[in-house]
Amino acid sequence: MPADGPDEPRLLVAACTYNERENVPVLVSRILDTQPGADVVIVDDGSPDGTGDLADEMAAADPRVKVIHREGERGLGVATVDAFRYAIEHGYDLVINLDADLSHPPEAIPLFLERIDEFEVVVGSRYIPGGGIEGWGPVRHVMSRCINTYSRVLLGLTPRDVSGSFRCYRVDVLREIDFDDVFSKGYAFMEEVLFRCRLAGAEFAEVPFVFIDREAGDSKINAAECVRAVVDLARLALLRRFRR
Repeated sequence: MPADGPDEPRLLVAACTYNERENVPVLVSRILDTQPGADVVIVDDGSPDGTGDLADEMAAADPRVKVIHREGERGLGVATVDAFRYAIEHGYDLVINLDADLSHPPEAIPLFLERIDEFEVVVGSRYIPGGGIEGWGPVRHVMSRCINTYSRVLLGLTPRDVSGSFRCYRVDVLREIDFDDVFSKGYAFMEEVLFRCRLAGAEFAEVPFVFIDREAGDSKINAAECVRAVVDLARLALLRRFRR
């Protein structure tokens, strides 16, 4: 379902960035080649490498490219919330979120759009047939499997891959979430937003994709982020119990 016809839903593709100057031009080009009728918003967390400045240059050259410059509190969760709020405030129908490091292939976007008519959220999955991961060592594979199992059991989530950010949301379901209540600032945000979508009545589908580990730039995952994610997920489990 390409988003390039007059009767097609308005599609926003969002990528949150911090020091992704090498990857952003390639990412935006691939997104717009795949979905020429979409808009792309780069949400930059004050990257010292000039990612935000480069994004501004791209926006000046192509009106489909939008830029949000964030100051103050940094983090993947709060940056993604800003992307969602932008989609709501500017009247988009769908928002696709993906990583800026080229680990999520924009060429898979049509798979999401084929399913979003029937579901409120379509999750890109590394853990269903057809999905996979390239470039990880065994420790990271084990960590990812464990956090997915931990999250699914604690929060009652049904998708097989709840920790990734490659997803398509109907903006209508995002409007039902009070983002002021969202407390996960880092990687646990991905599980929290699915949990809050479920509370809003969303139904989920999954589509496969192959995750390819970044070739340029540095990963933002570290031990502190992992610990914070585990704590945030435990807080969400308490919220789920309390709501019961």
